[in-house]
Amino acid sequence: MADKFEYAVRNKLRFPYKGKISVEDLWDLSETQLDQVYKELKKQEQHLKEDSLLSRKTKEEEILEIQIEIVKYIVVVKLAEKEAMKKAAENKEKKQKILAVLAARDDKALEQASDEELKRMLEELGE
Repeated sequence: MADKFEYAVRNKLRFPYKGKISVEDLWDLSETQLDQVYKELKKQEQHLKEDSLLSRKTKEEEILEIQIEIVKYIVVVKLAEKEAMKKAAENKEKKQKILAVLAARDDKALEQASDEELKRMLEELGE
């Protein structure tokens, strides 16, 4: 994939979105906006393809294929990042619940401790 990004950057490929945008600008788009770019590129690809017995690709077709692959890659990465963030948030929430249960158990253990045990704990803590 790196070679496709390098090709796109070196050749200053532009993508159809509210005019023309660069490869790095694609990363700022949402998945929905990237889908719009993808659909536009696919329309262009269908327009360029002609039925032919000779299957030679034109330069324009090759460039469109690269552009489509780049957009698909960015969408996959963005969706994976979104899923990772969702999982991290779920893990954080679960960790908070576990810590709350542990704190409640500690409080319960303190309440059940005898006066002597509590006084000893206070002496260990000092002033």
